[in-house]
Amino acid sequence: MLESYIPKDNILSGNVHSASQALKVTDINKSFGKQGQDLSVLNGVSLTVEQGEFVSLVGPSGCGKSTLFHIIGGLVQPDSGEVWMNGREVTGERGHISFMPQQPALFPWRTIEDNVILAQEIKGTSKKDARKEAREWIAKVGLSGFEQAYPHTLSGGMQQRVAFLRALLSPEELICLDEPFSALDALTRSDMQRWLLNIWEENQRSVLFITHNIEEALLLSDRIYVFSNRPGSVLQVVDVPLPRPRREELTDDPTFLKLKRELSQLMKEEQKK
Repeated sequence: MLESYIPKDNILSGNVHSASQALKVTDINKSFGKQGQDLSVLNGVSLTVEQGEFVSLVGPSGCGKSTLFHIIGGLVQPDSGEVWMNGREVTGERGHISFMPQQPALFPWRTIEDNVILAQEIKGTSKKDARKEAREWIAKVGLSGFEQAYPHTLSGGMQQRVAFLRALLSPEELICLDEPFSALDALTRSDMQRWLLNIWEENQRSVLFITHNIEEALLLSDRIYVFSNRPGSVLQVVDVPLPRPRREELTDDPTFLKLKRELSQLMKEEQKK
């Protein structure tokens, strides 16, 4: 089992809301009405993301992970529970996270540069300053020369880079990524994982990441929350005891392989229920 990898100090305990925590979700419950009955989706979910930490959520399809994102982003009100960011309660409030969905969701009528600066525009950053920063980052992520191109001219992986860059340059501290690589082929997905690792390790933004891919979660994360079947609750909290910077060679590390086996077995057992 995974007990040896569970943090000894339960960071979810108590009612202290530290300003050093980019996110603290406490005892979230949510049900939706369906055909005259309540469908319970989330059951007592609590989790944290420290400043500069990369945290992943893994669990079966339909266990409420995306609903949790909507609650964190203020799009859905929980039945009970609280959402705190940087020591302040923000339950039900919008505009506190940067969100990247499964699809790139780029505006087809805007150039790559104009897509990248969208969040900064909305927050009131001057276009001159936003464009200067965007051009620097577009070059850093290997898209130099595509500043004035339109999304339909880029490959799927390139579009995902643009979408992530837009999230990265937004003023909000917390970036929520909802299975951003799920629609990509295996080779492109592997390239994007390496790319995301390099960019994240350079910037250390606070990230909450949804994935069904256990290997992806282990490669990218500092900590993993394993969700149960619906109604989603936290089955295990696993610290990933692997050094940074991370590289793909770590997938052959004995600790990595042991964790992958144990998490896979846990997931299989949960899916049988």
